[in-house]
Amino acid sequence: MENWKKVLEEKLPLLGHRNWIVVTDMAYPLQSHDGITTVFAQEDYGQVVRQVSEMIKSAPHVFAHTYLDKEQEKLSEDLVKGWDAYRDQLGKALNLNEVQYLPHEDLIRKLDEVSSLFEVVIIKTPLTIPYTTAFFELDCQYWDAEREAMLRK
Repeated sequence: MENWKKVLEEKLPLLGHRNWIVVTDMAYPLQSHDGITTVFAQEDYGQVVRQVSEMIKSAPHVFAHTYLDKEQEKLSEDLVKGWDAYRDQLGKALNLNEVQYLPHEDLIRKLDEVSSLFEVVIIKTPLTIPYTTAFFELDCQYWDAEREAMLRK
């Protein structure tokens, strides 16, 4: 079995804007598109999300737009056993004020589109709670939309 950290350490310098890194629960489907690399992490979901976030933050060339499933806004401990612990874990791994929530199917569709041209790295974890995928869309650290617009003008 591949070590997910080693895979990501090797790929991260090669990844850039338009690439995605995704941390998923156990039931996330194994996607078959050539542009998608899937690895399994034995570690706890929150630990993996935190480590991925830290690896991206320490990269000199990219930062991430972070997305979570919008369905999370409707879930609770009453509906999903372990939900409160998951949210607590997630709050320790990410700054939830910087996260955007989008419908799960929209995010999956976006990955499908992106993976036809750009690499997507998916890290599956042993978590068995639904709608818990963390999506990291990479963007350029040293160039922004404002300067791009000035250049184009």
